[in-house]
Amino acid sequence: MKNKITSRRDFLCTTSAAASSIMLPQQVMGSLGKIKTPIKLGMIADLHQDVMHDGPARLQAFLDAMQEEQPDALVQLGDFAYPTKKNEAVTRAFENAHPRTLHVLGNHEIDGGHTFDEVAKLWGMKGRYYTENVNGLNLVVLDGNEKPQNHKSGYPAHIGEKQLEWLAKQLNTLNGPILVMCHQPLAGPSSIDNAEAVQTLLNAAADKVLLAVNGHTHIDHVAHAGRIPCLHVNSASYKWVGGSYRNKSYPADIHARFRWVEYTCPYRDSLFTTLTIDPARGRIDVKGRESRWVGKSPAQLGVAAKPDLIDGKEICPEIRSRRIRPAEK
Repeated sequence: MKNKITSRRDFLCTTSAAASSIMLPQQVMGSLGKIKTPIKLGMIADLHQDVMHDGPARLQAFLDAMQEEQPDALVQLGDFAYPTKKNEAVTRAFENAHPRTLHVLGNHEIDGGHTFDEVAKLWGMKGRYYTENVNGLNLVVLDGNEKPQNHKSGYPAHIGEKQLEWLAKQLNTLNGPILVMCHQPLAGPSSIDNAEAVQTLLNAAADKVLLAVNGHTHIDHVAHAGRIPCLHVNSASYKWVGGSYRNKSYPADIHARFRWVEYTCPYRDSLFTTLTIDPARGRIDVKGRESRWVGKSPAQLGVAAKPDLIDGKEICPEIRSRRIRPAEK
């Protein structure tokens, strides 16, 4: 039977209550209070249009949901779609869905043969890293794809000295609350290789920085960089298994046309979230969404989980509802 990606309206497994509470540092409350009304951001991570056979349907499920949510901006957190001619319909669907759409550069964006600077230009970004103000909320978008001096091979996960200097300046001069976004994590599993340097800067501005948000890991998780909570937003599409593992999760004709799908454990439904920053209540709400595995889960395939990641908890076809609250004084 052909797999169907359900829309927001007919999706039956969306969670409605906050599943867990995360503490914001108390000192950030003064900065949060500078926002006058709630701000909502619609977020999708790791669509991987060039891996999945149903990427457009997964994106459309997100866009349909955002029609109901009416966020102040839409954000894709990287590993979205190669900026090629055949993917223009996907990119345009995202960019035409809202007056304010924001891109974050993922490591796989260059697999189509472009440089990161070229991708940023093709997507109309201000640059590989930039700031955007959304109704008083300062979004600081980082590029975690820079190469360290000793880089040898593979996808780099690094923020260079020039960008660190730029980040320090933004954290010092921006007035009002800050939300930091990067494709690669700034804390927790698979974080950038100079995460400590970035964490030092963020914690020096902990009276302004509400939260850091990333994709990349394809897990549902919250890590902490000192006083800064770091939200790992799960993939819209799958958990990668790769290596010697194979998961024949779809009909043979799909696997014949999309060779990388068998290296994944796909989610039946598209996953995405909204973040609502509510100054009156002094909190950030993360809206959850559940799905199911298509075929076997990573654990059923025998994939060993990384330390501190639990199958069925962080490794799951789900984004949990969370409420990020101020810590007690």
